[in-house]
Amino acid sequence: MEKSVKPRKTITYEQALHRLAAQCSRKELCVSDIRKKMDVYELPAADRNKLLAHLQKEKFVDEARFCAAFVHDKSLYSHWGLHKIRYELKKKQLPDHLIREALSHLNPDDTLRQLRQLLAAKRKTVQGKSDYEIRLKLMRYACGKGFSLEEVEKALD
Repeated sequence: MEKSVKPRKTITYEQALHRLAAQCSRKELCVSDIRKKMDVYELPAADRNKLLAHLQKEKFVDEARFCAAFVHDKSLYSHWGLHKIRYELKKKQLPDHLIREALSHLNPDDTLRQLRQLLAAKRKTVQGKSDYEIRLKLMRYACGKGFSLEEVEKALD
C-alpha cells in the first residue's frame, strides 16, 4: 500500500511574510525554525533570504532573544538541565556565543533546588529491589533530563 504524500502548498512572498510574522508574534522562533517553515511554502531562494532579512530587521526573529526564552522555558517548565538545553540549541544551529550567553543566566542554586524537587517527585514512582538500584534509576533519569552526574550526586546526597 502506497503512502499518500501531502502536496506542498506554494504561496506568494506576501502571504509567507504575513504568516511567518504572525507566528513570530505568537511565539519565539529561530532562523532554523523559519527556514523549515519556508521549505513547506516552496519559496524561491531569493525570496527566502529577503523574507528572513525582513523578519530580522523588523525584530520578529532575534536569535539572542530566542536563546534566552528557550533556556528560561526549558529550565523552568520542562525541568531540563544545562546539557540538554545546550544540545537542543545546537541542533537549532544557533551560534555558540549566544548559547553561552543565554546559559550564563541560569542560577546554579536554582538549578540544584529544581533538580532536588524533580528527583523527590520521581522517587515516589520509582521501584527497585534495593536503595542502590533506586539511586541508579534516579541518576539515569536526571542525566536523561540533561543534568551532569556531579549535579545529580550532589542533589541525591
